[in-house]
Amino acid sequence: MPTDHPLAESIDNLVYEPVQVTDHGVDLTVSAVYEVAAPGRLDFGGDELTDADLEPVPTALESPHDEFGWWHLDGGQYVIQHNEFLTDLSEPVHLQPRNELLARGGSHPSMRVRDHLPLIPLSVTDGGLKLKENARVSTVVPLGTASRQVE
Repeated sequence: MPTDHPLAESIDNLVYEPVQVTDHGVDLTVSAVYEVAAPGRLDFGGDELTDADLEPVPTALESPHDEFGWWHLDGGQYVIQHNEFLTDLSEPVHLQPRNELLARGGSHPSMRVRDHLPLIPLSVTDGGLKLKENARVSTVVPLGTASRQVE
């Protein structure tokens, strides 16, 4: 049963609002997975700041009837991008991995987000992870509620 959450008004491009919006927060979905092909550079002053080269990880259909593909991820480090965008936040929010991602060997850092969703690192345990396009991987919650368990 869909629940209204005040954060939903500040998030654009929800894939399916009735499932993503809960009374605890708003679930975010993955739109792209990348591997780091060449390192970025970060220095003290920013004069030598260079983005890493990111290579998209392709998806594969597991059945001819599938509408969305799957990323078959080996253990290691990746970078993910969300489908959703933050707009007009009145105050920062907390971004955290969903329990479902953690329980299946995937993780990403929890962080305070002010005005946009950055690309974020995704860690996958040695056993690997199958991740479907538009899977709900993260949740945004108001600050101060991040320690509460997200369902």
